[in-house]
Amino acid sequence: MNLKKIGNNVLLAMCDAEIIGKTLRKGKMVFHVKEEFYKGTKVRIEEAVDLIANSTIVNMIGNNVVQKAIEKGHVHPEAVLTIDGVPHAQIVKI
Repeated sequence: MNLKKIGNNVLLAMCDAEIIGKTLRKGKMVFHVKEEFYKGTKVRIEEAVDLIANSTIVNMIGNNVVQKAIEKGHVHPEAVLTIDGVPHAQIVKI
């Protein structure tokens, strides 16, 4: 996970470790799971998902992290986009 303060926002980027650096495709969509965006501190999935409560922008990709966010009620299952078989979700708090 990577946690950054940008102005008044707290950006949380998190993904399953095994997909960092991969490129996912769905039709014309190309999604790069870039190290410089997602890689930061390696933590337990529960710890990363708990940080959603204090973040204003959340970007997550990976089976484990998205599923845990759904289980904790942070993400509705219908809001998940699947890219190359990998779930991706975003949260923006206004």
